[in-house]
Parts: sequence; structure tokens; C-alpha cells
Amino acid sequence: MIERKRSPAVFKPGQSGNPAGKPKGARNHATRALLQLMEGEAEEITRAMVDAAKGGDMAAARFILDKLVPAAKERPVSLELPNIDTASDAAGAQNVILQAVAKGEILPGEANVLSGIVESRRKAMETEDLERRIAALENRK
Repeated sequence: MIERKRSPAVFKPGQSGNPAGKPKGARNHATRALLQLMEGEAEEITRAMVDAAKGGDMAAARFILDKLVPAAKERPVSLELPNIDTASDAAGAQNVILQAVAKGEILPGEANVLSGIVESRRKAMETEDLERRIAALENRK
């Protein structure tokens, strides 16, 4: 059996050959090549996609709509919540949110955000109450 000698390591273990890393905004070779091929033809490609969508190509239509009108990440939610002045008010608000989800008026993710807001309000009231109680106890001494 022939033994091969290993060449000495070019880089030390745990040390990058390019410590600065790839510059921000740098494009890889494939992307640059594609952009060069498309140079000057973007208008023609766009026109072909629009024509395909008009001709009934649903994939082309979906592509165009996704680019023109990206999916909304959030939407305004209109929900009548009670004033939250006590912990029981917070429980009532949580119930209103739960009922709205059950009726399909709001999405579960939206309910989660609203519930978090109500919970934050409840915690803030609880903290204020504890501060008042501690101050009252300290004043008695």
C-alpha cells in the first residue's frame, strides 16, 4: 500500500481564509450571469409575463400579483373590548377576544397579539397595586 503524505494545512484550524467575509450586497456568479443575460430584456420579459397572465396562465398571474401586492403581514382589527381597570376586566377582555376567534371575526394570530396586549395591561395594573401596597406598609412603620 502506498502512503500519501498530506500537504501542510493552508489555514490554521478555526481560522477563516477570508476573515472579512463576503462584502454586503455582493452577488454570486450565477446571479451576476443571469442579470447580464437579462440586461436590456427586462421590459420584454415583463411584457411576456403580463401577456401570459392575461391569456389565463395562473402561475404568471400569481407571480405578478405577489410582486405587486405582497401578502399583508398585519391588518387593522376592530374589536370592542371593555375598559380594563381591574384584573376581572382583563379576564372579560380575554373572553371577548376568545369569542371573536370562535366566531371567525379575527384570526388566532391576531387574538394572540391582542391577548398579549391585555396581559401586559393586567401586569402593569398588578405592578401598580403592589407598589401602592408596599408604600402603604412602609409608611406604617
